[in-house]
Amino acid sequence: MSNSQHNLRRTRAQSQLLSTLIVCVILLTGTACGSGASGSQPIIPQSNHVVVVMEENQSYASVVHNSSDWPNLNNLISNGALATNYYANSHPSIGNYFMLTTGELLTTNDNSTTVWNVDNLARRMLASGVSFKVYAEGITQGYLGGNTGLYLIRHNPFAMLSDVADNPQVANQCIWPFTQFAADLASGTLPDFSFIVPDVDDDAHDGTPQQADAWLQTKVIALLSNSPAFIVDFDEAATSDTAYGGGQVAPVLWGPNVKVGFMQTSTTVYQHQSMLRTVMEALRLSNPPGAAASAPSMSEFFVQK
Repeated sequence: MSNSQHNLRRTRAQSQLLSTLIVCVILLTGTACGSGASGSQPIIPQSNHVVVVMEENQSYASVVHNSSDWPNLNNLISNGALATNYYANSHPSIGNYFMLTTGELLTTNDNSTTVWNVDNLARRMLASGVSFKVYAEGITQGYLGGNTGLYLIRHNPFAMLSDVADNPQVANQCIWPFTQFAADLASGTLPDFSFIVPDVDDDAHDGTPQQADAWLQTKVIALLSNSPAFIVDFDEAATSDTAYGGGQVAPVLWGPNVKVGFMQTSTTVYQHQSMLRTVMEALRLSNPPGAAASAPSMSEFFVQK
């Protein structure tokens, strides 16, 4: 393949992406598509690619308008949409990751490695033929073991869901080292759904916010700079903040289908089950599991076509 053909292929692939930031990055694209809504009811635009990047243990007040620690993230906020009334579900981390993928807390024991056989996002994607990959720092392809080096299994809920954890073939298809993310993006083979797991030095868990912000910019945002959009989310606030269970965090949505410079205007309380619902609607997956089924939609952040 010539350089010009390769570049054209990459440009076409990138032009399909739409991302949203919530310290979790979601890439969304495509035409407006809803969850069965009709008429003028707001909808979540359809997305061909959703990328979620999770950050750790940072409260809303320590992130938003704090450009000394989070300059790149705040730049995305200024060009995207910010949920100002969004709260994590629990302390410590693990329950929030399960809420984002199953609509249930399942456990609040951060040391748990229990494999759960419950309805979940991975099961829905596998059943519907929606491609997905977990890109995690510090592990090898198909890794289903516990903590190793700077990798924590509790930050990778897919490794504890039976649809992946009990099927080595599926795990080998969908669990990858983070280096594969750049390779897939460059080759135009990014899956429909990407879940990025930085290690604990790069997600603001053990490292500094500045380090996490720089990693996010260099390793994710810069690679997606020609893409339409994405989402970033934080798992929980500082442990001193227990509002609604896990404290206030700062999810950000960004892209052509997202309102630019938008600050939440409703008084709706959003939590991780609403983000799960949003991801599933963007991927055209119906009937979200657990609490996501009745969670408020985050459609107010999206441009209605």
